[in-house]
This record gives sequence, structure tokens and C-alpha cells, in this order.
Amino acid sequence: MANVSIKFNGKEFLLSCEDGQEEHLEELLIQINQKFNSLKNDLGNLGENKLLLITAVKVMDEYYETKKKVELKKEELKNLSNKFKELKSLIYEYRDNKELEISELNKNHQKLKNEIETNQKNYEKLIDDATNEISSFVEKANQDNLS
Repeated sequence: MANVSIKFNGKEFLLSCEDGQEEHLEELLIQINQKFNSLKNDLGNLGENKLLLITAVKVMDEYYETKKKVELKKEELKNLSNKFKELKSLIYEYRDNKELEISELNKNHQKLKNEIETNQKNYEKLIDDATNEISSFVEKANQDNLS
């Protein structure tokens, strides 16, 4: 345990703290001393005990106000985190839907390509058959004319 000598309201005090916490304790006491002296200047000399009580109330008020703000910020952070998770989920859902849509479009594209190839073959066969029939008709007509 370490000992810290401080001066508060014109009096010397020796306080103990954990090793390594001396500087922190001194900073806290400086803040309390400033609050106490500020209240003493603003309110006059009401007596040390009453000023100490008012100082303690002011410090606790600031503490609770800060605590409320921290809780509000925690809640805001929690809400933002939930919204982020929701947005992330929506993004993944959108991506998955688009991947399915692309897959479906690729299947339809391949199906259409196959239909075009089949229709092209059928068209070529139809043209060949029509050409053959016309050729046969022309040959037959030529033979009939020659006969």
C-alpha cells in the first residue's frame, strides 16, 4: 500500500491507496478540492461539513448524469449494432437471391440457346427437304416435258 499526502481545505491528510494508484488518487483529490473551493466561493462559508455534503452531492450528481449518458450511449450502440446485424442479414439475403436469379438466368439462357440450335437444325432440314422436293419436282417436270 502506498501513502499519499494531500492538502484539503487548508489541512494536511495522509491517505492510503494501492501501489501505482498514487497519481490517480491525487488527480481525484484535485478535482474534489476544486469543487469544494468553487462551492465555498459561490455559497460562502456554510461550515465545512455542509460544504463537504454539498460537494459530495454535486459529485454524485455529475456521476449519475454521466452514468445515464453512458447507458444511453450503450443503448444507442446496441441499437446500431442490431441495425447493422439486420442490414448485414439483408445484404446476405439479397446476395443469395441475386445468385439464385443469376443461376436461373443462366439456365434459361442455356435452354434458349439449345432451342435456337434445335430450331436452326430443323430449319436447315426443312430447307434441305424443300430444296430436295423442288429439285425432284423440277426433274420430274423436265422428264415429263422431254417425254
